[in-house]
Amino acid sequence: MIRSRPALLLSTLPLLALLAAPASAELQDTPTKWPLPPIPPSAMVYPDLSYVTNGSPSQKLDLYVPKEGQNLPLIIFVHSGAFLTGDKRQWIRYQLGYLDHGYAIASINYRLSSEAVFPAQIEDCKAAVRWLRAHAAMYRLDPDHFAAWGASAGGDLAAMLGTTENIRDFDVGENLNFSSRVQAVVDFFGPTDLTRLLPASMGPGSAESRFLGCTIKDNLSKARRASPISYVTKNCPPFLIIHGDADPIVPYTQSVWLTVALKEAGVPVTFYTVKGAKHGGFHDPQVPLLTSDFFAKYLKSAKI
Repeated sequence: MIRSRPALLLSTLPLLALLAAPASAELQDTPTKWPLPPIPPSAMVYPDLSYVTNGSPSQKLDLYVPKEGQNLPLIIFVHSGAFLTGDKRQWIRYQLGYLDHGYAIASINYRLSSEAVFPAQIEDCKAAVRWLRAHAAMYRLDPDHFAAWGASAGGDLAAMLGTTENIRDFDVGENLNFSSRVQAVVDFFGPTDLTRLLPASMGPGSAESRFLGCTIKDNLSKARRASPISYVTKNCPPFLIIHGDADPIVPYTQSVWLTVALKEAGVPVTFYTVKGAKHGGFHDPQVPLLTSDFFAKYLKSAKI
């Protein structure tokens, strides 16, 4: 890992500048059909796998798998887009360097707020995890080494996967004999407490209120139910949380609060502040270094 890590960092660094769409782009809900990215020669892709039988076109994932290896650790990427836009292929090309380092990658779509409101999004993410675990042997995945990684809205959903293992209300549909637990979470600047967002985010018509299907400031109990921080226990998996301290969209304090809650519960958590950074657009080489080291520690472990 250490010998080949610089190439991985080089391939990952552009992702930091692009992981989150600008705020103006996040509020556009026009669907876009994104093509598959170029695949490394050492890997293969299984596109548009339906994780819900006869489900919505949104309930699909792309699975990228190295051609060699067994029991591959899996990174599950959840896209950004304020819960109302975005696509599983939009930024995934910047993550594919992990394929050459022994990881499989699943990038998932989920129903956006224009199609269904909360809790549809976390239900879809959990359905995707269960489907991947149910089909782990078919695709040479290690069902005990799954990580969730997301940015912005995707960071919220990745964190929800990490904190809601025991919340059975969100596990609906198929493959219910398989767990939706993930073994690690990487949360890039995701909202974690929807009851304490910026005032503009809590009013009628905001992306967050459209996500909940109601005005947040008038429905704080539903906002709490959609907040990862509400479910923190000592049983949560390890977290890596990264946030810019000049973020004008998702306040930096959102990540601070989740970090404090995880630490108080005794959960391993690494929190890194990108000084002066806004909503994504990171150019700090420490970010991909921390991310690759986190995956190496909690996904690959000693067996790879």
